[in-house]
Amino acid sequence: MQHGGDLGEAMALFGGKRGDWLDLSTGISPFPYPLRTLGAHLWTALPGRHELEALLAAARIAYRVPDSHDIVAAPGTQALIQWLPRLAPGGGTVGITEPSYAEHARAWQQAGHETEPYRPGKPLAETIRHAVLVHPNNPDGRSAAPADAMILASTLVERQGWLIVDEAFIDTMPDASLTGILKDFPVITLRSFGKFYGLAGLRLGFAIGPKDLVAPLREAIGPWPISGAAIQVATAALSDLAWAEAMRSRLAEEAEALDRVLLRYGFVVVGGTSLFRLARIPRADSHAALAGRRIWTRCFHWDPRLIRFGLPAGPAARERLARTLSELRHG
Repeated sequence: MQHGGDLGEAMALFGGKRGDWLDLSTGISPFPYPLRTLGAHLWTALPGRHELEALLAAARIAYRVPDSHDIVAAPGTQALIQWLPRLAPGGGTVGITEPSYAEHARAWQQAGHETEPYRPGKPLAETIRHAVLVHPNNPDGRSAAPADAMILASTLVERQGWLIVDEAFIDTMPDASLTGILKDFPVITLRSFGKFYGLAGLRLGFAIGPKDLVAPLREAIGPWPISGAAIQVATAALSDLAWAEAMRSRLAEEAEALDRVLLRYGFVVVGGTSLFRLARIPRADSHAALAGRRIWTRCFHWDPRLIRFGLPAGPAARERLARTLSELRHG
């Protein structure tokens, strides 16, 4: 399992149709921002410059972007993860925490860089020139201490390197963002739109950083990076600050409810965010047993004792999970 969310893989291995499955394999909110009717012109005309500028203005406010920084939109954060290693100066290795989102290491390696693990808060190996920090981390939800992030960034400045801070899951706790704290360093922050707003199929992400760092990224991505439909939907969503605040409270409550279910049936919650929970499993075959009952979760080759659960979409889905866990426990 490389990533969650692919029900085609689940159906190929365990059968059933898409409608049979309860997909808990991602960290995408199951409570999407409500879509509005989209005009036909969004499909027939190229997106306009003013519309894109409106989206970026809304993102600047929602993500609290410093005035000194620029913001670039891309068709998903993954596209930015692919591009950054190709634009970064060569020399030295790239420090990446383990475990973390595996696409970071893969992208840097594919671009010809060597990677090595590092631990936030610990001295950085002299060989490391660039580093990636996922905050909060996926899959364990670990957050970086601001003081540790500043030490890391200042160390990389001396080495003329970059720090990439992936804040794909920070929307649930925006006050913890490192963007403002690290604004005086060569740091590029990545923000994912689709996870918190429950619209991952829109494919939209942002890079935030000093203008001289993100300018090459904008040139690399090129014109018309985002579809007209994505621009309209995301501009409305990012501008709706009241909805975002209410959703943060709801996600926290849903995560607590999921914890209660997992604990009741022998799982030990060892990490996560309000969008997913990482749990130690009570039996070795828990992932396959759940899949056999059409519940898809995220397992990890590096530790088969762990499973990540996305949030069920409300009481009915949560009750289905609880009922299935009860059957597995007693059957």
